[in-house]
Amino acid sequence: MKLKNKVAIVTGGNSGIGFGIAEALMNEGAVGAITGRNQATLDSSGKELGSGFISIKADVTNLEELENIFSKTADKFGKIDILVVNAGGIVDGVPMPGIDEVTEESYDRYMNLNLKSAYFTVKKALPHLNDGASIILIGSSAAHRAAPGMTIYAAAKAAVISLAKGLSLDLLSRKIRVNALSPGSIDTPVFGKIVPEDKVDFVKHLWIDITPVGRQGTPSDIGKAAVFLASDDSAFIVGTEILSDGGLTNISLMK
Repeated sequence: MKLKNKVAIVTGGNSGIGFGIAEALMNEGAVGAITGRNQATLDSSGKELGSGFISIKADVTNLEELENIFSKTADKFGKIDILVVNAGGIVDGVPMPGIDEVTEESYDRYMNLNLKSAYFTVKKALPHLNDGASIILIGSSAAHRAAPGMTIYAAAKAAVISLAKGLSLDLLSRKIRVNALSPGSIDTPVFGKIVPEDKVDFVKHLWIDITPVGRQGTPSDIGKAAVFLASDDSAFIVGTEILSDGGLTNISLMK
């Protein structure tokens, strides 16, 4: 129970990696809130997490809704100890093509969801955070290696990883640690948003083939890494990135 009675917020905690993180925090004793835009998945995930977590429907690209997340959680549980900035990823209905097909609107929507929202999630949280809190920004191994159609998303995540350094410096006086946690290929429903259903298994196996440990990650893999960054076990770790990617970024498989 490394996080007993710690108050946590996980944005985008209603599914996939976010839910895996929220579940791991709960298993170590944390209470708090998950957020998401889909009421059905919020309800089902909230039920699984139990009475120690509340579910808040919110769009993290809307600053007023961001404020509501923190005020509601603080009203229920008090000051916040752990903030996991996880919401982001694929913009529904907006494909990720090459530069010749990108529009200004699609560029802005990806940056708003994956970079701007991360920055302002932290900013809006500050009045509600305890001194000594841990902030975990979810990056991506995509920030380190190019993949077709991923340029804008990867650039946004590279900037998020950089935020961990700058925000840590800004918040040193409050002893608030900011770190980035970057997953590799994780087995979640997101693949169904990227590729046609009949090609999902094929694409997953492509990732498995280039991941040195020989499998995709799971949300619980990322959850365990988040527990480490949220706990006092990582008290001397600040302004850096942990890659939880099965060796995808730093080990090359020669075939």
